[in-house]
Order: sequence, then structure tokens, then C-alpha cells
Amino acid sequence: MKIAITTDHAGFEALSELKTYIESLGHTYVDFGPTEFNADDDYPDFMFPAAQAVASGECDRGIIMGGSGQGEAIAANRIKGVRAALFYGPAIAKTAIDAKGTMSDDPYEIVRLSRQHNDANVLSLSDRFLDMNQMQTAISIWLETPFSGEERHARRIAKLDD
Repeated sequence: MKIAITTDHAGFEALSELKTYIESLGHTYVDFGPTEFNADDDYPDFMFPAAQAVASGECDRGIIMGGSGQGEAIAANRIKGVRAALFYGPAIAKTAIDAKGTMSDDPYEIVRLSRQHNDANVLSLSDRFLDMNQMQTAISIWLETPFSGEERHARRIAKLDD
């Protein structure tokens, strides 16, 4: 799989380690920067090109980062065809996670659901809330999890992408 990867200044230090990790999983990446640390950079300048690469099919998926990951996900989601999911830390569901009443105590279940139910094609990570191990776990789960293809999920995604 070809992954678009980018960050702003907040995730700059983590970026090189994540690129190595993505390669260790057998994937390739396109780095959309930054190439040097600049505390005054603006995340949309990096998120838009990465998201456009995913939307156009140049890249299969994207992994983006920032301090919280929230602005980065918002920016990516401005690009038609991008479905960016935000992960800023492990959490346990307090109620059933699906219409079948399935329960889960997996703190990364939300990452899985972003793929299974939403066919998320961009994962936004929070450098300030996640350590490297948590980022790598989330990335691995997210890259390995397929879209369920269930009609109800496909129908909802089609409404987003229209």
C-alpha cells in the first residue's frame, strides 16, 4: 500500500520514526513534509496536498499528524473523497459498538471501526496525546483492517462522497 504521510511542526520529530515503521510493515510512503522544523508553519499547507493525493488515488491511504490531530483532520476532510478519522488516544467503549450489540474492551476499537464502518482513508494522529508505541499500534490496526462492505455503511459513505 502507498501511504501519504505528513505533519506540521508538532509531529516533526515523530515523522521519521513513523516512516521507518510504515516501511517495516511492507508499505511505501510519499512524504508531504515538512522537510525542516518550523514552529510557525501552518498545518493546512501540509494536510491539503497529502489529502489530495489520497482523493486522487495517487496514494491508497494517508497518515497525518499534528499537536491534537483535530485541525489536521478538519483540513483533510475539506478535500472531496477524503474520510479522515481522528485518533488521539486509547479509549474503552461504554456501550455496544455496533447495531448487533457487540461490546469491546479493546482500547483501539475506534481505530478498527473507522475502517470497518467508515472506510476511513486518512488517519489523523495526535502527537501531544500519543506516544510512539500508541501511534504504531493504531497505524498497524488501521492499515490491516478492511472496510466491512456492509450495505448500510456503503450507503452512508456514498452520501458523504456525493
